[in-house]
Amino acid sequence: MLRTNRDKLVCLSVMGMVAPPLRSTPYRIDRDGVPFVLPGTGGIAYNVKIGDPAFGWAGDHIEPGVSTAAVLDKRTDPKNQAYNVLSCIGNTAVVVSGDAKGAKGYVTGIHGGIEHVLIDFADEDLEKLCNEDKIQIRAVGQGLRLLDYPGITVLNLDPDLLDKLEIEEHEGKLVVPVAAKVPAKFMGSGLGAASAASGDYDITTSDQEELHELGLDQLKFGDIVALEDCDNRFGRSYRRGAVSIGVVVHSDCLLAGHGPGVTTLFSAVDGSLAFREDKQANIGRMLGIGRYRS
Repeated sequence: MLRTNRDKLVCLSVMGMVAPPLRSTPYRIDRDGVPFVLPGTGGIAYNVKIGDPAFGWAGDHIEPGVSTAAVLDKRTDPKNQAYNVLSCIGNTAVVVSGDAKGAKGYVTGIHGGIEHVLIDFADEDLEKLCNEDKIQIRAVGQGLRLLDYPGITVLNLDPDLLDKLEIEEHEGKLVVPVAAKVPAKFMGSGLGAASAASGDYDITTSDQEELHELGLDQLKFGDIVALEDCDNRFGRSYRRGAVSIGVVVHSDCLLAGHGPGVTTLFSAVDGSLAFREDKQANIGRMLGIGRYRS
């Protein structure tokens, strides 16, 4: 068992609402200059779940499960910032209003720019949920530290999920299972952000041929991935030898510089963080949610 400071973590309630789909214009322009009209962020995705492919949907920035926000009409509101920063992957969520009141789910991602928190619920609960229903999250995880690995920064991770990640320790390194490794040159939108404790950044998909050669077009929602030469400790930047590990939270995109979004879980530059490839490394399997729900 990894030694952590989990007994010192603060658990807070944060409240969000099911966020309706949002767009400022019917048309958007893809990376080849072609206008398109497709579903995007927000709403309740009845047929898109953790464990499904992140590629191939007739959509752009599709968020699996339920998209939520604290404030719907002003994404930069401090309440939205707190909701997005304090909610961690693996946190438990409960519906507190409407016909689905009492339904329980899990946070599966945080999406930057739109400031959404993504939550997985069972199918029977999705049928009862409505836009603007209220959902309360037990937010715990920010501030989590690995006491024997001071060089590894931990972000956006519920300590209960940490225990389920099937992490190994080998020759002074923490070894995390990942479904794929992503070269730094693929990282796009979100690069340069001042903090990785909010939102995500995207695996760009303009070069479809190389993406296919590396097998990255097989990624699924909830897959754990290693980002090579990516330093996410105090923002998002390129640093040779750095390793960051995160979770795929939203779908492929048609916009230039965009693609499947990754929310950071771990980052290190001192060589203490490593990974091993395991195609089954998906938070859905570990939590028993999405397509892995029995």
